[in-house]
Amino acid sequence: MTASAHQDIKVLAFDIFGTVVDWHGSIAREVEAMGLAVDGDQFALAWRAGYVPAMQRVMSGELGWTLIDDLHRMILDSILADFNISSLDEEQKRHLNKVWHRLAPWPDSVAGLHRLKSAFTICTLSNGNIGLLSNMAKNAGLPWDCILSAEVFRKYKPDPATYLGVSQVFDVKPEQVMLVAAHQSDLDAARACGLKTAYIERPLEHGSKQPKDVSADPRNTFHARSLIELADLLDCQ
Repeated sequence: MTASAHQDIKVLAFDIFGTVVDWHGSIAREVEAMGLAVDGDQFALAWRAGYVPAMQRVMSGELGWTLIDDLHRMILDSILADFNISSLDEEQKRHLNKVWHRLAPWPDSVAGLHRLKSAFTICTLSNGNIGLLSNMAKNAGLPWDCILSAEVFRKYKPDPATYLGVSQVFDVKPEQVMLVAAHQSDLDAARACGLKTAYIERPLEHGSKQPKDVSADPRNTFHARSLIELADLLDCQ
């Protein structure tokens, strides 16, 4: 895409878990540092595996509106039992649950976001709740202009209300918003709502033992190996 062709983009909305921060590596390291005698890699994958089923319980109406922090705790309680971990007290469980607030950014994320922020409004568009995303931004140095969450719209992605909500918040057309994500399903849902899309390669999102296919999809507006490369493609200084 030429420079003139992308001048109409006003807002970059970012998926967070896996796209901007390394959930797998962060959780695996913290779990292993706790000395729980479990495989941190497997624990991280099991915790994340419960994420979509838990959200589906809310979307189906089985559960009322529930913050991701609370869904994470429900999943955590379940997998602690699955991994036969019974040594943690309530304070330790609460601290571990908030590891999602302390996720480390990918090496290119902070510098890439600063460059992108110089030319665009940048915001989160995550299923994570506002408190989680705010603490994460403070901890990781993520320079958001605005934190938008499923909590704002009371709908989880991929509900259209989340993607269209960004254009409504900033009073721009859907096509003036671009979702930046490492997940094709997220980008597909955004594109169906009229947003532009940028895929970011994160081959190690699920750890080195489960590398992702990061092949380009021609339907996306941009494809980049990192947020630095996306900034290059968008002619950001």
